[in-house]
Amino acid sequence: MARIIGIVSGKGGVGKTTLTTNLGVALSNLKRKVTIVDCNITTSHLGYHFDFFYYPKTLNQVLREEISLEEASYYHESGVRIVPASLSIEELAGVDISKLKNLNFDDSEIVLLDSAPGLGREAMSVLNACNEVIFVTLPFMNAVSDIIKCSRIVKYLGINPLGIVLNMWRKDCYELDEKDVEELTGIKVIAKIPFDLEVQKSLIYRIPTVLYNPFSPASLEINKLAAWLVGEKYTPPKGKIFFKILRLFRR
Repeated sequence: MARIIGIVSGKGGVGKTTLTTNLGVALSNLKRKVTIVDCNITTSHLGYHFDFFYYPKTLNQVLREEISLEEASYYHESGVRIVPASLSIEELAGVDISKLKNLNFDDSEIVLLDSAPGLGREAMSVLNACNEVIFVTLPFMNAVSDIIKCSRIVKYLGINPLGIVLNMWRKDCYELDEKDVEELTGIKVIAKIPFDLEVQKSLIYRIPTVLYNPFSPASLEINKLAAWLVGEKYTPPKGKIFFKILRLFRR
C-alpha cells in the first residue's frame, strides 16, 4: 500500500511545489517508486518544474472519470511519475476535487500530493486523501501561524503529521529558529532548507535542483530529508570536482 503524503502550507509562496518536486526526485534516487500529483487545480504549475508544457491528458479528466489515472501519467527521466492538472480554465468545469481520495495509487510506494495553500476546497481534499502530511513554511510568524491552523485540522482528521520543513532559511537574527517554531506549533522541524540561489537558477532551467546541482546546500538538505522519510542513512553525494568540470562544459 502506498504512503500518501500531503505537502501542505497555510500560506502561498513558501516554495511548496519546489520542495515537492525535488523531494520526489530525491526519493526516486533512493530507488522508490514515486508519484507526484498536482492537486492545485485552479493554479497548477507542477509540470513547469519538470519542463513539461504540453500534456493533453490531466488530473482534471481523471476526476471527471473520463480517463484512467495511468492515462494522465507522465514519466520524467528521473523515474518520477507526474500527474499534472490542466492549465486550461475551461478544464475546471465539472471537476470534483473531492474524488481525489478515491484514486488508486497502489502501484507506487510513495505519493506526494502537492496541495493548494490554505484550507480551501482543494487543500481539504488533499487532507482527506492522504495518511501523512508534511507542513512547509517560512521562518516568519505570519507563515508559521497559518501552520498552527492547518495542524488543528490535521489532528481532527487523524492524519499523521510527519513534521515541518522550514524553507528559504537564511539564518538571520530576525527569523524564527527551529526551537521557536516547534514551541509555537507543537510539531517537530524535520528539515531546514537554506536559501540557495541554485534553486532559483534551477527554476529558470526547469530542472529540479537536486539534479541541476546535487551539491548545493538546498539539494543536500532535501536529499537528507528524503533519506529520513524512508528510514535510510543519509550519505552525501560524491564526485563534486567532476560535477564542477561538467557544469563548466555545459555553460
